[in-house]
Amino acid sequence: MSHSGFEPRRAAFRRLHESGCFAIPNPWDIGSARYLRHLGFPALATTSSGFAFSRGLPDADWAVPLDAALAHIAEIVAAVDLPVNADFESGYAHQPEAVAGNVRRCVATGVAGLSIEDATGDRAHPLYDLQLAADRIRAARAAIDAAAPGVLLTARAECYLVGHPDPLNESIRRLRAYADAGADVLYAPGPTTPADIRAIVAAAASKPVNVLMSTHTGLRMADLAELGVRRVSLGSALARAAWTGFIRAAKAIAEEGSFAGLAGSVPFPDLNGFFRDDLKTRS
Repeated sequence: MSHSGFEPRRAAFRRLHESGCFAIPNPWDIGSARYLRHLGFPALATTSSGFAFSRGLPDADWAVPLDAALAHIAEIVAAVDLPVNADFESGYAHQPEAVAGNVRRCVATGVAGLSIEDATGDRAHPLYDLQLAADRIRAARAAIDAAAPGVLLTARAECYLVGHPDPLNESIRRLRAYADAGADVLYAPGPTTPADIRAIVAAAASKPVNVLMSTHTGLRMADLAELGVRRVSLGSALARAAWTGFIRAAKAIAEEGSFAGLAGSVPFPDLNGFFRDDLKTRS
């Protein structure tokens, strides 16, 4: 499909960020993507961790090679007629010029948006120096503008996830710099309290904010909307929920000889019937 063929999805994705609050769940394969579409979600996002786990790899240090990541992103884009945001980790490169080249390849998959994080993968220096981090966002912005201006760029400040001593204030400092560098959407994964979320939304001013809900905190979509959040992603949460059921059932068999972990599973005819009907709609 040509870039112009993806433009309706990109336009729809931009409209979602103009008002209100929406959930953008993260499938890890074609089947989960198609079921999420069936549930009526307006957009999807890939999950680097969910995909890495499915390949028997950790979500660290670019353990999944760039070519494999791009192939997976393209697969999810092709699987659904929805806007897809790519979890593009840290751009699979350190220097801005290399990030820009990889971003151009990501845009070519047909994504409606992509995110670039500022974590280095180095435990001694877990975040890029702010000037370099902003230059990386600026390079990603230029690459998008040259290839497909309709693609939304999300900038991620990883302060909470890497254990920064003052994650809120450092996230705000970084997100403001990324907004100035051309990011369309601002995202600091990690905060779970209304106070921190409200502070990030306030600091973002007119820029839409993405919040990660990776565990049950008691907050609901309506609460996040009231805090001014525009987009809610789940990261690895749905993949981990699937792994949780699998691990519990498998452990019960291996350790206790019990099949109790299979109780309550979705019946085979239900799941098989969904995919049979889904296949008919595409043929």
